[in-house]
Amino acid sequence: MLTAAAILFSLIMILLLWRGDPKRRRTSGHRDGADTSSRRRLLVIATLLPGLLLVLAGDSAAFFVWLGSCVIAGWLAAQIQGPGAAR
Repeated sequence: MLTAAAILFSLIMILLLWRGDPKRRRTSGHRDGADTSSRRRLLVIATLLPGLLLVLAGDSAAFFVWLGSCVIAGWLAAQIQGPGAAR
C-alpha cells in the first residue's frame, strides 16, 4: 500500500513538472505559465522524496518498483506533446 501511494504521489509530481516545463511550453507556442527554476527544484525534490522514504524503510523491492514506475511515467510524459507542436 505504501508503494502504491509513493508511486501515485511521484506520478502527480512528474505530471506537474511536465505541465510547467518551459521548453515544452515554448515549442508548443505557450510563452506564459512556465514554472520558475526554484519551483521546478522543489517539484523534483518532492518527486524523489517517496523513494527516499522507501529506502529508509528498508524495502528494496518497493523502492525498485517505485523507481521503475517513475521511469516509465517520465518517459510517457515526455511523449505527450502539446497542441501546435511539430511532429
